Formats: sequence, structure tokens, C-alpha cells
Amino acid sequence: MKLISWNVNGLRAICDKGALEWIKEEKIDFIGFQEIKASEDKFPKKIYEYPFKNMYFNSAKRAGYSGVMSLCNFECETKKCEFFDDDEGRVLEHSFENIVLFNIYFPNGQKDEERLNHKMKFYADFLIYLDKLLKEGKEIIICGDVNTAHKEIDLTHPKANANTSGFLPIERAWIDDLLELGFIDSFREINGDIKEKYSWWSYRMKARERNVGWRIDYFFISKGLKSKLKNAFIKEDIFGSDHAPVGIELDI
Repeated sequence: MKLISWNVNGLRAICDKGALEWIKEEKIDFIGFQEIKASEDKFPKKIYEYPFKNMYFNSAKRAGYSGVMSLCNFECETKKCEFFDDDEGRVLEHSFENIVLFNIYFPNGQKDEERLNHKMKFYADFLIYLDKLLKEGKEIIICGDVNTAHKEIDLTHPKANANTSGFLPIERAWIDDLLELGFIDSFREINGDIKEKYSWWSYRMKARERNVGWRIDYFFISKGLKSKLKNAFIKEDIFGSDHAPVGIELDI
């Protein structure tokens, strides 16, 4: 099973650029989009032409903001956020067999202290919910834009960003807590401490061209799926957004 996650930074924009055509060439079982910035009545017609049996979405109440969408080729039970007041359209939860798959656009905390507190509450509430699911015997896959780089290796300028939301100690500690709960960072599991591998680059100062970036998009899997993890990758050659798609292959 191949699963992809991509913050597209606008569903209409990505379709207008023709930047989704590559998914026709690959055998993808699931793709989760974040930051679609559209409600159903604004979805581009092109999105219905891609080779997936099922479409799910959670749009923000605020027009042109946030939102997530999942396209998949398997049957699943799907619901929106169970652990947070999600009027920003940040969560889709898909259940199939004994697996719960999350497509999440985590909050950004850079605006001000209020938004940082909002982000940290989202993190904390999600961790509690994950612990509950694990105790129920579920295996879990989390994909999406987490809006935090975990280690110094995960961004180009760690020292310069030590006091920037997205690399604050409290944010990075949450990823530590997630791993302590029994989750695995699939990219590091497969690729080890490979350097200069990022999933987001600023539009400013030719950051992507210079590969001045951050790895803030992830697939985390529960430890029961570790033996089934066959590959984890970043598709740096796919353009159209300030993020690159990330993905995993699981033997399930």
C-alpha cells in the first residue's frame, strides 16, 4: 500500500498549475491533502478526474483557509475531528480493518502567543486521543503537515530558528512525547540521519532552489506497523506548492 501526504497550499491553485498530473502515473492507494483552502462548491472539476474511488474532505468554516481532503482506493469509515473543536477543518480520521489513519493539517503557532497556545492544546488533546486508541488495540498512521521540525537535522538553520515557532523546545518535545508513546518517524526509520532532506521551503530568497528548508511533513506509524514499513520518501521533484509530497509504502 502506497500512501502520500501533501500540503498543496490551495487545491484550486494546484489543479490550475497541472501539478497533480503525476498521481495518474503512480499506483497510489491513499493521498491526503492539507491546506486545500476550499469548500465543496469551490472544488475544481479536475479533482474528480483522478483515479480514486472515494473522496473525503473537511473544509474550514472560514472561506479560503485551511481544510483537508483525502482520496483513496479502499473502503473505510471516515469522520472529522473527535478530539478538538475543529471549525478550521484540520482533521480527517479514516478507519479500516484494525488501522486508524489520520490526515491532519496541524496549526501553525507563528502568528502570536494565542495561536501558539492553540497549537499546543491541539497537540496535547491529540496525544490523549492517540493514547486512547492505542489502548483499544488500534494500529495508527498519522500523516500531514505537523508544522514542527523535530531535530536540528530537520532544518537548514536550527540555531537561527531556536526561538521561532516550528522549532521551539515545547513543540519539539511534543514529537518526543509522540515517539515515547510508541510511534515511529517513518522517514528516519528508513533513511536514518540523512541530511538536507526537507519538505517545506519558503517562497522567499530562492529557498527551494538553494535547498534552505524544513522537514515538517511526516508519516508517523504505531510500532505494531514497524515490520510492515517498506519505504519512506520525500518527492522533492514534485512542484506546485511550497511543500513537497511525502510518502510511505506499507505491506498491508
